[in-house]
Amino acid sequence: MTQPLVKVEGLRKLYPLHKGVFRKPTEYIHAVDDVSFEIAPGESLGLVGESGCGKTTTGRMLVRLTGASDGQILLQDDGSMIDVAHVDRDGMKRFRRRVQMIFQDPYESMNPRRTIFDTISEPLQVQGIGTVAEREERVAELLEMVGLIPAPTFMFRFPHQLSGGQRQRVAIARALVIDPSFIVADEPTSMLDVGISISIMELMLNLAEEFDVSYLYITHDLAVARYMCDRIAVMYLGKIVEIGPTEELLANPRHPYTRALLSAVPVPDPSSVRPAVEIEGGIAKAVNPPPQCRFIGRCPWVQDICRRRGHPPLEDTGNDHLVSCYVAKESV
Repeated sequence: MTQPLVKVEGLRKLYPLHKGVFRKPTEYIHAVDDVSFEIAPGESLGLVGESGCGKTTTGRMLVRLTGASDGQILLQDDGSMIDVAHVDRDGMKRFRRRVQMIFQDPYESMNPRRTIFDTISEPLQVQGIGTVAEREERVAELLEMVGLIPAPTFMFRFPHQLSGGQRQRVAIARALVIDPSFIVADEPTSMLDVGISISIMELMLNLAEEFDVSYLYITHDLAVARYMCDRIAVMYLGKIVEIGPTEELLANPRHPYTRALLSAVPVPDPSSVRPAVEIEGGIAKAVNPPPQCRFIGRCPWVQDICRRRGHPPLEDTGNDHLVSCYVAKESV
């Protein structure tokens, strides 16, 4: 069995709500609560869910931009697994060579006072890789690979001189410049026009194959996840409620929340009739949530077992399709 590139176990992030200067917090926002998954070398995992479900927080913890409250993030490094959540200062430099992030906003993720060359070459400089001439050659190579041609005309421009799509191509080049093995992509196309988004997604897929990179691809759009990812994990209120191979999960959704997400996806065929999935109410607050299933207040299938027991664990229903539901049903 192939050793996973990334293995997340029991990951948790709690944010305290302070009641006063001298009081200890008694309430916590459970942004990410006991999340576990694996990503194989060369695989792309889509993390899907509504805004506020904990997707971005999970991604930021995987790249050590946000500290974890509990749990393990294990990264394969020369055949052994290192705990990313507790890597020391000496190990951070090596860790940054293995893991990078592409941010959602191409307008805010770059220093407006630095040229495109400075932006892309900064990781090389921090890691002490190459001479100035070698870095310039490497940056030019990456610019051409991401479609900014001819590279010399883009090299010394500033971010405000580029369009949103061009800036996101620069962000992709910056993430790839030191040959990482794992990239967290946080909705990299959500702020771009549809045509540009498609070209960016095609670029990311081609570069992932060429550089042998694994992605955690964060998105709220199931159509994008289907296009980009080998597997999909569905997240609701800090918990992963369903995870499985992309086509299996979309063709055979087992969790009522996944079915609700799919029912909201527009169908291009006007004659197609998709059965509506009724869910009740709105998203509950993530502050000190009760131990029962996070979806219990909206679930159309709720039964006594759901009220008596804690949040259901992820269980394999076959075909590597895991569901967190006591009464999960076959799709019809």
